[in-house]
Amino acid sequence: MAVKIKLKRLGKIRSPHYRIVVADARTKRDGRAIEEIGIYHPMENPSRIEVDSERALYWLGVGAQPTEPVAHILKLTGDWQKHKGLPAPAPLLVAAEKADKKSLFEAAAREAMDEPKDGATTPKAKKEKKVEAPAETETPAAEGEAAAETAANEG
Repeated sequence: MAVKIKLKRLGKIRSPHYRIVVADARTKRDGRAIEEIGIYHPMENPSRIEVDSERALYWLGVGAQPTEPVAHILKLTGDWQKHKGLPAPAPLLVAAEKADKKSLFEAAAREAMDEPKDGATTPKAKKEKKVEAPAETETPAAEGEAAAETAANEG
């Protein structure tokens, strides 16, 4: 029985996810598999590749033939080089770990608590009140007398 290491497609339209499987060469692409040895998610940035190296080396050792895409994946992970006795490739790029949502929320809450509260975040519309100023009602005669007094004091 000819055994191949190939990709089994999963996922939605335009969102492929693959499993790296060991299957009989005569089975369909998404048919029954003997064993699943890894995953490949090409749409993530960088692509997510996880291969069980021990099982991949076992199947390569017993004569399983990888398809072209799987051979390329095995070369990226270094399993093909281990099988052939070649020097290892550069390490794969790994996506940065995402921060935990709970810790982000707690940090934002602490920051909000530390800020001084000067009132509402948006100013409230103020109603204009008409305030009457005390009117100084001086008669023209009183103004004339005040002006005369200042002139007398100066002179």
